[in-house]
Amino acid sequence: MSDGDQSEIQQAWDGVVATARRTAAEGLVVGTSGNVSARVGGIVLVTPSGVPYDRLGPGDTVGVDLEGRQVLGELVPTSELPLHLAVYRGSSAKAVVHTHAVHATAVSTLVPEVPLVHYAAALLGGPVRTAAYARYGSQELADNMVDALRDRTGCLLQNHGTVTYGDTLDEAYDRTAQLEWMCRLWLAASSVPGLSPNLLSHAQLHDVQDALKGYGQPG
Repeated sequence: MSDGDQSEIQQAWDGVVATARRTAAEGLVVGTSGNVSARVGGIVLVTPSGVPYDRLGPGDTVGVDLEGRQVLGELVPTSELPLHLAVYRGSSAKAVVHTHAVHATAVSTLVPEVPLVHYAAALLGGPVRTAAYARYGSQELADNMVDALRDRTGCLLQNHGTVTYGDTLDEAYDRTAQLEWMCRLWLAASSVPGLSPNLLSHAQLHDVQDALKGYGQPG
C-alpha cells in the first residue's frame, strides 16, 4: 500500500470516528449502538463491535474488503457488517450511517412507510420505507434493508433504527438527521387529539424533487 493510499485511508478512518462520535453526541445512539462506515476503493472502514467511540483513535483502524474479510486492524468489526456491505454492493455509496434514533425507531414500529408530512422526504429519494424486522447482524436484515432502500438513500429498520448512505460521511449523516427530524415532526403532528396531519401528495413531492435539481450554488 502506497503512502498516498495510507493517507487516504487514515483520513477516511478519522472521518468515520468523528461521525460516530457525532451520532452519540447528538443523541442518535446510546452507548456503543449504531455504526458508521466509509469506502475507500475496495476497502470498507467500519467502526468496531462494542467499543465506545471516544476510545477509538488513529491506531484502531478496522477495514474489510467487500466480501467481509478483515484486511486492516485487530478489533472485530461491527456486528452489522452485512448491512454495510449490502449497501456498498448495491449502490455507489461512499459512506453509511446506522443509528438507533429515538423518533425514527418509534415510527418504525408504527408504519410501513414514513407519512409524507414534509417535503424533506425528497432529500431521501421519496417516501421512506420501513424494512421488515430481522435480527440485528443477520443477512436477512441486510436483505430486507436492500428492498427498503430501492431508489432511496435511507430507510427505517423495523423495531431497530435507521440506515442512510451518501457520497460523503457528512451527506450520509445529514440524511440521518433529516430522517429523524421528519419522524419527530410526524409523531408531534399526529399526537394532537381529534386532528390528523395534512400529508403531501406524490405529485407535490415530485415537484419538490424537480425543484431540488437546481438547489444550491452553481458548480
